[in-house]
Amino acid sequence: MLVSTIILIVSFFLDGILSNFLPYMVGDLSLFTPMLTIVSFVIIYPFFVKNKKAYYLSALIVGLCYDFMYTNLLFYNAILFLIVALLITLLYKYIQPTWFTILFFVFLVIVGYECLNAFIILIFQLVPMTFGRLIYKISHSLILNLCYGEVLYLIVLLLPKRFKKISIN
Repeated sequence: MLVSTIILIVSFFLDGILSNFLPYMVGDLSLFTPMLTIVSFVIIYPFFVKNKKAYYLSALIVGLCYDFMYTNLLFYNAILFLIVALLITLLYKYIQPTWFTILFFVFLVIVGYECLNAFIILIFQLVPMTFGRLIYKISHSLILNLCYGEVLYLIVLLLPKRFKKISIN
């Protein structure tokens, strides 16, 4: 539980730090758009296999903190992070995590999050959203987040057994 909390906190603050230094305007996204908190949910799920309720609660709390600190949209990211946590639970239920499948999970979670985001934007007509913009956002967030997911996965693999309650390989 301590390792997963540290990973979430570091990822949460790295999201904020990197978003201050990388451009995040429509049509001017960096190829390294951070979504590190969402990626960390993919990596920490094995720590919560026996306590899914705590996993969902942590997703909800981190989503609320994300709303307060970064977006000012109360419950928006809290609900999206909870849906992402459900998607991750579903992925881990059917596929054994390995080096390659972690990359696949991160890819699917980023696509799922961005599609949910676009769907909500379309429903409430917040800003004009097209399929091209959705593909643009997805493609510009993959490089950094896939690399971050692999680095986190390797760090968790290299942790001593006493910090891990279960095997993650």
